Amino acid sequence: MRRAGEVVRAAQGLAVVRAPGEEFPGEGTTLVDESLAEVGEVVAVFGPVERPYLAVAPAAGPVARLVGEAVYAR
Repeated sequence: MRRAGEVVRAAQGLAVVRAPGEEFPGEGTTLVDESLAEVGEVVAVFGPVERPYLAVAPAAGPVARLVGEAVYAR
């Protein structure tokens, strides 16, 4: 399991994750939290190449609860 980044905001029903560097999970990757509970799936990658953002479609529940949480690629 590797760190995918931190959820920085919720927008239009998606969680926006800031990747920690140039290596990031691609579209279709399932993301989990520290307890290995599924958070959602990466649906888009955007922003600067050096540290992009990931748009994540949540698996369940309100997106706002994820803000500030670290997420990991399974």
